[in-house]
Amino acid sequence: MVVAPGEPALAATDPYRVLGVSPAASAAEIKAAYRALVKQHHPDAGGDHRTILELNAAWEVLRNSERRSRIEHTSGTTTTHQRVKEPGKSAAAPTATATEQDLLAWLQLVVAPSDRLLAQVINAFPAQLKALAADPYDDALMEAFCRFLEASQARLAKVEALYRSRSCPVGVESFSLALYHCLSLVKDAIADLERYTLGYVDSYLRDARELLRQAKARRSQLLVDSRQLRR
Repeated sequence: MVVAPGEPALAATDPYRVLGVSPAASAAEIKAAYRALVKQHHPDAGGDHRTILELNAAWEVLRNSERRSRIEHTSGTTTTHQRVKEPGKSAAAPTATATEQDLLAWLQLVVAPSDRLLAQVINAFPAQLKALAADPYDDALMEAFCRFLEASQARLAKVEALYRSRSCPVGVESFSLALYHCLSLVKDAIADLERYTLGYVDSYLRDARELLRQAKARRSQLLVDSRQLRR
């Protein structure tokens, strides 16, 4: 399961060091290292969200060939858009008003539309599955179900684009990670449903239903948490 590749508000001193790869590592090696570390340090596996954010920051740099090229030719640079603060020095704290405005804008422009798109996939699934269950081997029913999966993938791609469109405001990193985890659960479920349509293997269908059950529960908690953040 891939965890949030957006730009978290946490700088990495050396993205190669964070991911444990050399500057000569291939794109495939970097991706494999990132995935392995995310699984190892994910909060669901006993890790912490700050480590995940550091991994995400390193991945966001090294996954982009242009950014990677810049850091390889620039000594002392962290990422192209973030710097590590020197010991004893701190940036001026944002005003309460500015912080509140950033949070409200993020909730309105990222969280709210993401929730609507996720709901369109999660809430539509039971009816779609019920229709297919009438006869999974009926070509017309299967074609309709596959169209649902294609539409779901398009919606999930929009959610991922929204997530990457704005940086997570300081102080709500855990909420941001939970949002992406919800997205990841739905993406994994849709992938399992696609596998089911190819071979009618019931285990894929069972796994997908469980993943969507978890996603629905997580989305419900996110709605509660987002209302609290707006207060």
